[in-house]
Amino acid sequence: MKARLSAAVLVFLLGACTAPPEEAPAETPPEELVEEEMEIGDDQHLGGCILTVPTGQVPEDLNQATDLAATDAYPPFTKTTNAFGLILVASDDIPDPFIDLVVQTTREMFPQDEAMDLAKQADVLRSQYLYRAVIPMFVGEPEREDMEGTGFERVESENSVCDIIMVTDEGQVMEVVEHILHYVSDIGLHYAFPDEWGIHRNSELALAMDRAIEAGYYDVEQYGDIDEEEVHFRVLMQEFAYWVISTAWNLQENYGPAGEAEWSILNAEEMKAKMPDLYDMIERTVGTVMAAPSLETLQKIGPTRAEEAEG
Repeated sequence: MKARLSAAVLVFLLGACTAPPEEAPAETPPEELVEEEMEIGDDQHLGGCILTVPTGQVPEDLNQATDLAATDAYPPFTKTTNAFGLILVASDDIPDPFIDLVVQTTREMFPQDEAMDLAKQADVLRSQYLYRAVIPMFVGEPEREDMEGTGFERVESENSVCDIIMVTDEGQVMEVVEHILHYVSDIGLHYAFPDEWGIHRNSELALAMDRAIEAGYYDVEQYGDIDEEEVHFRVLMQEFAYWVISTAWNLQENYGPAGEAEWSILNAEEMKAKMPDLYDMIERTVGTVMAAPSLETLQKIGPTRAEEAEG
């Protein structure tokens, strides 16, 4: 989606949204998690996608990426891997090496570094397992009608399916980074840092988003057609989270879309000057549990914006 939701993808993602979700219940601690499978309905999704009832299995080793394997658990997808609590599901037309690069990018975002707050990092990862973060992968933009009758609606109802990763002809680096970050902010950070990253009106992220909109740094006009208020708010929050984290990591100048009007702050220094409170919040939360993926891995995914322009 090249850092913005196209109309086709919006229709695809919102196709299963019905009634607004109920208020999220208190989080169940992992040790009290009931392991039986549960039927999950739309009223148990916050903002149209985030499960409010923890039904996922938490492995003993949170910091793992499983081998890519065949599956029939996520129809119509045929293969899956679990990367640090993010379940990637794909059909056979998605190349295995591409999936491996998505896994590697995720691994590098959660370094096992003694400089990190590993206990808090574990809270982020545990939430991704508990609330069943599932990322579908497609070649190009999918059509909603093509998924009807395939079992995909059940995948959406039983998991947190908040966006997709597409194999595209351009902008591939941020296609991967953006959509990993959507899931981490919607689920991992939302539950691990509710005061700072929670998908609610009084979180530090929400208040910073309001300031950014008012200052003209974040243009949300393209999302005005989302009718459901809670879905609209969640989409604004997940997109804003992507912009600010990737900017703090200094990825936008090299890999962000050229001439993008949605977000106007280009790098960490500019954010520090224009939105110092937001920058400090990112440093004391995301900066203690995550890191930017390496340039080596990003170069394997795709070229920089300048390299793409050169042909």
